[in-house]
Amino acid sequence: SPVAETFRVIEGAMSEEYVRTTQGVFQFELSGDGGGTWYIDLKTKGGSTGRGKPPVTADVVMSMSSEDFVKMFT
Repeated sequence: SPVAETFRVIEGAMSEEYVRTTQGVFQFELSGDGGGTWYIDLKTKGGSTGRGKPPVTADVVMSMSSEDFVKMFT
């Protein structure tokens, strides 16, 4: 799905520098195609992305359509 592909690209772009300077966990509640709960962890060593709840408590939770999420990151 476009959402899964967007998260794959985000994870590929992660670096220790982003994690060190951001120190935040973002949870996305997405509606529509490919929706559900997803996260970007820029707090835990190495960073990560995935489907479902983040491994640690989210600092920010955003709700939007999956279409808007993909637009936001492209």
